[in-house]
Amino acid sequence: MESKKKLLLHSCCGPCSSGVLQDLCQTYDVTVLYYNPNIYPKQEYDKRLNAQEKIINCLNQDGCDVKLIEAEYIPEDYEKLVVGLRNEPEGGSRCEACFRLRLDYTAKYAKDNGFDIFTTTMSVSPHKNYILLNQIGLEMSNKYDIEYLWANFKKNDGYLKSIRNSKKFNIYRQNYCGCKYSILK
Repeated sequence: MESKKKLLLHSCCGPCSSGVLQDLCQTYDVTVLYYNPNIYPKQEYDKRLNAQEKIINCLNQDGCDVKLIEAEYIPEDYEKLVVGLRNEPEGGSRCEACFRLRLDYTAKYAKDNGFDIFTTTMSVSPHKNYILLNQIGLEMSNKYDIEYLWANFKKNDGYLKSIRNSKKFNIYRQNYCGCKYSILK
């Protein structure tokens, strides 16, 4: 039997990863990387991390074998990055900088820790530009010489699956993207 490729999946939250994980664990040996210095405040970060842990536990009881890595929470890394972009509209340059930060970290972590391939759950959201996310993913793939899984996880009712799984597993579902600037929108 051929072994599965080791996939590092950047996840922004439990709900977004829920449907994605169900599909990916059939094909890959999946490890979730929870790296989100953009999330504000710390209590929100913790709620989302708890939701991520809960969905992984539920899916693992259902036959998956997903592991979780929590990266260090350093919101100052995000704040320094967006200092001149605070007034950008949601989906604009601030979000692109945030995508780059998180995908750069994910690609480097994947390369440094023996993963075969990486991707992100963020394309499941109807509010995220999946083409931009994938272009950044490919840039990071080239930068670190590691394979990137191009994905549009909102296809085939991916977003709807995330909503259903949030209800099914009774997991916290946030009402804003994550940064303090998205709360105000």
